[in-house]
Amino acid sequence: MANPNLFFLFLLLVVPLSLLLLLTLILRPRPVKIPIKNRHVFITGGSSGIGLALATQAALQGAKVSILARNLNKLEEAKQSIKLSTGIDVRVFAADVRDFDALKKAIDEAGEIDVLVCNQGVFVPGELETQELEEVKFMLDVNLVGCFHLIKAALPAMKNRRDRRPCSIALMSSQAGQVGIYGYTAYSASKFGLRGLAEALQQEVIGENIHISLIFPPDTETPGFAEENKRRPQLTNIIAASSGTMKANDVAKKALQGIKSGSFIVSCNFEGFLLSVATAGLSPQRSVMMAFIEVVAAGILRIAGLFFQWNWYESIAKWHAKGK
Repeated sequence: MANPNLFFLFLLLVVPLSLLLLLTLILRPRPVKIPIKNRHVFITGGSSGIGLALATQAALQGAKVSILARNLNKLEEAKQSIKLSTGIDVRVFAADVRDFDALKKAIDEAGEIDVLVCNQGVFVPGELETQELEEVKFMLDVNLVGCFHLIKAALPAMKNRRDRRPCSIALMSSQAGQVGIYGYTAYSASKFGLRGLAEALQQEVIGENIHISLIFPPDTETPGFAEENKRRPQLTNIIAASSGTMKANDVAKKALQGIKSGSFIVSCNFEGFLLSVATAGLSPQRSVMMAFIEVVAAGILRIAGLFFQWNWYESIAKWHAKGK
């Protein structure tokens, strides 16, 4: 008679190994490394916050850095800040990502780009009912349409580049681009849209050795976040109370690491890691171990997600019961 303990041990070994082998065979795109030393990294929203931290980190790692934002004075201040931190000069370009012609002119002047980081973003919190449509349009135009403008402007030269090594287009989303939160209606829509853009674009450009990264930072300590907190609805603060914040420099390090490894999904903290696993869906995955975790943890994290939803809706019900 067979030993049942040996049978269960056999299952514990064979099933995971078989799954790992299957994932190794089917995962696409394949793993890739994207070098940045001596290559041109172009970062929008580079005059402050995460963009400025990204530019500093890239310069420290030997990249040739260009930053773009709307305000030339702030860009010059950022340039001096990077110079003081790294001893390296960066190039600055003033343009609004909503203005395709001005953006195209700046990108053409900057020259061939190896790593394009679409980091610009605006957030005006508030319930949709009370929010002005101009504010909604502003967020969609900057956060989502602005990325289309950037990619359309930069992609031809990226595809025809002389340096045929892997290059990258990185999109700065948000954890609010993974799960909708009260008071984030328009912002979440603009950031959720980046996922559809990223998934489809990766299929379009993979043949040119261009790799897409979608970065999901949590609340980050930036000047923009400080302004956001002044307007956030009280119920948003209640629901989001469990989420922590990160420093811009820490987000930048995680983001740059993800870009260099060609990761499609780049999470920045443990909460973001869990969200990335829970919302993996049909997104591409290069890492066998991450794919394994996504497959094994999917059911458990769905239960956890339903618990969070229960908690949020309980908070909303109590809020309404108190007459707001």
